Amino acid sequence: MNLIYFILCSFGLTQLLACSKILEPIRPSHHFFHCPMCVGFHVGWILWALNTYTELFTFEYSIANAFVLACVSSGASYVLSMVFGDEGINFKIWGEE
Repeated sequence: MNLIYFILCSFGLTQLLACSKILEPIRPSHHFFHCPMCVGFHVGWILWALNTYTELFTFEYSIANAFVLACVSSGASYVLSMVFGDEGINFKIWGEE
């Protein structure tokens, strides 16, 4: 369950930082800040660093865990952002128009 909570938290925070309209006025225009994979990586290690302050997930503090969780967050955020969009589920990924 720890990993599922971590993935959901990282996806939510990544979407907020990379795609939300409310942060649009202060978000830098560089493409990095609009990429769920790039932002997701940094969200992953930040959540790992903050995991002492939450009861949702707990991971050991090690460089290996930080890197693996950052990669999990990056991949999960990218995949979930491709599947779920503003209009709901994106069926184009399965070949439907």
